[in-house]
Amino acid sequence: MREILRVNMGTGAITREPVPAAWARYGGRALTSAIIFKEVPADADPLGPDNKLVVAPGLLGGTAAPNGGRLSIGAKSPLTGGIKESNSGGTAAHALGKMGIAAIIIEGVPSDKTVAYALRLFPDGKVDLVPRHDLKGLGTYETVAVAKGIEAAEHRYSEKVSFIVNGPAGEMGMKSAGIAVTDPHGYPNRFAGRGGLGAVMGSKGLKLIAIFEEGLAGKEHADKDAFIAAVRKFSGALTTHAVTSQALPTYGTNVLANIINEAGGYPTRNFSSGQFEGVEGISGETMREITVERGGNVKHGCHTGCVIQCSRYYVDKDGHYMTKGPEYESAWSLGADCGISDMDMVAALDRKCGDIGIDTIEAGVMLGVYMASGKIAFGDGPAALAALEEIGKGTELGKVLGDGAEATGIAFGVKNIPVVKHQGLPAYDPRPIQGIGVTYATSTMGADHTAGYTITSNVLAVGGTVDPLKPEGQAALSQGLQIATAMLDSLGFCIFVAFAVLDIPEAFEAIHEMAAAHTGEAWDADALMQLGKETLTYERLFNEHAGFTPADDRLPKFFLEEPLPPHDAVFTVSDEELDSVYSFVPEVAAQLGIK
Repeated sequence: MREILRVNMGTGAITREPVPAAWARYGGRALTSAIIFKEVPADADPLGPDNKLVVAPGLLGGTAAPNGGRLSIGAKSPLTGGIKESNSGGTAAHALGKMGIAAIIIEGVPSDKTVAYALRLFPDGKVDLVPRHDLKGLGTYETVAVAKGIEAAEHRYSEKVSFIVNGPAGEMGMKSAGIAVTDPHGYPNRFAGRGGLGAVMGSKGLKLIAIFEEGLAGKEHADKDAFIAAVRKFSGALTTHAVTSQALPTYGTNVLANIINEAGGYPTRNFSSGQFEGVEGISGETMREITVERGGNVKHGCHTGCVIQCSRYYVDKDGHYMTKGPEYESAWSLGADCGISDMDMVAALDRKCGDIGIDTIEAGVMLGVYMASGKIAFGDGPAALAALEEIGKGTELGKVLGDGAEATGIAFGVKNIPVVKHQGLPAYDPRPIQGIGVTYATSTMGADHTAGYTITSNVLAVGGTVDPLKPEGQAALSQGLQIATAMLDSLGFCIFVAFAVLDIPEAFEAIHEMAAAHTGEAWDADALMQLGKETLTYERLFNEHAGFTPADDRLPKFFLEEPLPPHDAVFTVSDEELDSVYSFVPEVAAQLGIK
């Protein structure tokens, strides 16, 4: 039986309760969003006692489902003011799944704001909440190192432990703060980065969650043989599709740099151009070349059970680990958007963001805006690093920068601030890639490429083709992908499985076959899509209750008015089309019994 673990940071009470029957099919994002919708007042202060931080593995977490080890963390966002689910790799999701924990709900706030707490979960079912004064203010890497030492001294530590860690930015309540999760090698380099959820964790006085899994077995299945057969079918699709078996394992997610640059949609110097002349210096090909030359790791999974293996470790000139191989988004935001073309500098910026615990997308967009203000110059890597250090120190300047791109733009009088629902845009300009603009505008999460990744059909010809420069078909494309993504997030799958799922029918079949064999309930394609629709309905209604209107589902005006070189394109999808994306919500709300 799956349980919900409830931890009250005000009283110290820790209780367990069964997952409500109505949510039996929910995991991951579906569960975090349903809990936030039900339990958090829409007008709650995101950093106050009424907000809750929910940590949930996917429904298939703790199983051998390929690429099924993603973790969802949800709350009301301090950055967007709406609901938020932020998704991470790492080992924590599978560890929680093996323990039978469907979600951890962190609620209340401690009376003593000076104490940093650690929540510990042990294989025998024991859970405790202990003060960790010596962890307060530490960076994520030092936090993990010190925590390991403490647990070893208490004879509780083994190598099979997952850490969920908050950095200094989160402790200081900064709106760009994310939450780090340790990867299979113990590095806290996998991030639930977006939406400022680290600030929510900081408001709870929670510095880390440690999950000890020594001796835990994988979850049992209603039909083991059927589950194994579905796993093999799914794995076969992932290991034969060109993107998931060749491009991503060879060059990582940053394989996209040259592709998107060539398409003219690679935002450069605060979204003033769609191509970066220095792209080669920060491309996936260059990253691989440098990493191989220096003896770094060029292929591994960010979580156990990954068969795509697109993660890697970037090392310095002496071969020492610096950071995860900066992902496409990080290499772009800390590179092209800042006019920086040096891979070592991008890696240094990535490491700094990870250690102080801030979202690399929001950080890079913030730096691009800061550079556009003239306070520092485009291309000045050392100045960018110094700005990030201000965030880590919590200086007055650091507090402004740490609150993200919009706060920075307002403070320094920048005209073009690339945000939707107060959240910085990711690494695709919506003018030459119109579908992703629809996703940015309408997503419940604020500007978020993963919410509905139209790059598949707009650029990569995966799952069909939709002309990226024309408005036709973009709203329908985004809607379908937003529904599908919410489903994948709820089951715990990595978004990159979508490449195979969109092109290989057997891959989609395997997903509902795994769900059916694991749970013993009937699942089919319609049930999967219904799961996605229900998840989005909770999120959409929460945002409406929080005061969001159709005006919030729009891009900044400069995307509609200022042509972007080299295509000289502007965003042309109509407001009516944007408003159609969530047309299914009233019907699904009625099915859920929500007025």
